[in-house]
Order: sequence, then structure tokens, then C-alpha cells
Amino acid sequence: MKAPLAVIGGTGMNQWPGLTTVAHHRLETPWGLPSAPLQEGQIGGHPVVFLARHGEGHRLPPHAINYRANIAALAQFGVRGVVAIAAVGGIARWFPPGALALPADLIDYTWGRAHSYADGSDGASLDHVEFTAPYDAALRQSLRDSARHSGVALAGEGVLGVTQGPRLETAAEIRRMARDGCDMVGMTGMPEAALARERGLPYACLAVSVNWGAGVMGEGDIHAEIAQSIETGMAQVRRLLGDLLQRQP
Repeated sequence: MKAPLAVIGGTGMNQWPGLTTVAHHRLETPWGLPSAPLQEGQIGGHPVVFLARHGEGHRLPPHAINYRANIAALAQFGVRGVVAIAAVGGIARWFPPGALALPADLIDYTWGRAHSYADGSDGASLDHVEFTAPYDAALRQSLRDSARHSGVALAGEGVLGVTQGPRLETAAEIRRMARDGCDMVGMTGMPEAALARERGLPYACLAVSVNWGAGVMGEGDIHAEIAQSIETGMAQVRRLLGDLLQRQP
């Protein structure tokens, strides 16, 4: 049997309803423990490995996540690819709350995060990974195919801007990001994507718009908007992932 696909769940998907857990794996890595034990299990009889990015109880803010340990643990377990679920804010008008998108590129606005395994600590040679296209083309195509097959609409692709968090952005910051070419904004896409590239793991992001970015569309109760959009969007995510797992070799 081929190695399973891994899914990293974020805000709104810190747990996976319907996941039949076979075993929990708390893997030690040279960079410490991952956010939570890896859950080896099945969805609809199909194998998958699930990792809660924010830890058990959703306790870890974006800037405090041990991204290096998370990706290293998945690589150590032997997964064959990673689908990262991200709750994001919509900047482009085509990406309203509740919609799903498949980012094609990213801009990293984070700072101070341990963003590479090539830090000189283990005596390894410096490795400049190629990162022109941060997301794996074949895995993204599989997600497109499963979206079409399962009847889940993808609003578009676009560019994900990754901010430091945990605070939300100002209206001026969102305007700057829009000028930079960002279509959506999240807090966890980096260094996760780059670390996966360093470890040779095919990686793709499935983004769920849970609110409008600051100043994009009026003002209202943002927390109520997020809660409603997460419920709608994550149900579609689970539907798409179920098809993806079913269609994988």
C-alpha cells in the first residue's frame, strides 16, 4: 500500500468529524514535538494522516506553531503529500466568505519564525530550494479534479498573503496587500509551504474564505461572520477531501 496523504487542519478544522482513528503517533523530531500527535486513520475506509496545526484544543497562535516539527514529523512518518487547510480573509471580490479557493502563489509577510531547516545547527550544507511555484502542480490538479467530481465549487486560485497574526490586519494593510497582488490573507501558510519543499513533500493549500479582509466590504460583526462561514466552508472542504482520498491510488 502506498503511503497515505496528510491533511493539516487549521482554524475550523482542528478536528475531523468522521475520521476513524487507528493510532496516534507522537513523533519526536530534532526540532521538537509537532503541534499534536499525528492521527493515523481513515475517512470512508480510505487512509489518511491528520495533524491539528494549532494543537489539541486549538491553543497555538499562528506565530508560535512549531512548523519545522510539524513538517518533519509528517516526512518522518512517510506521507506522500500534504494538503493544508487554511481559513483566510477574502481580499479579491471573487472570494467572498464561505467560498473555497486553491492558491497558486503566495507572498510572505511573516517575520521571526523559524523558516528553514538550513539553519547551520546540524552541520548540514546550505540548501537553496527552488520555490518559484510554492504549491505542487500534480496535487493541485488532484484537488481540482475532486472538486469537480464532488460538486464543490472553487471560486478561483490567486495569491495568498501570509501575515504574522494573531491579530487581524488593518484596512491600510489590506489595501497594501491588494496592491501587491494578494487575493486572500491568512496567517499559517508560511513557513509551512517552504519547509514542505525543503523536505521534498508535495504540498498544496485549500483555502476557505471566512471573512472579508479589513475595509473590503463594510463593517459588521466579524466574529459572527467567521463562525457562519467556517461552518459552511469546512463542510465543503470535508466533502472535497473525501472524494480526493477515494480517488487516490
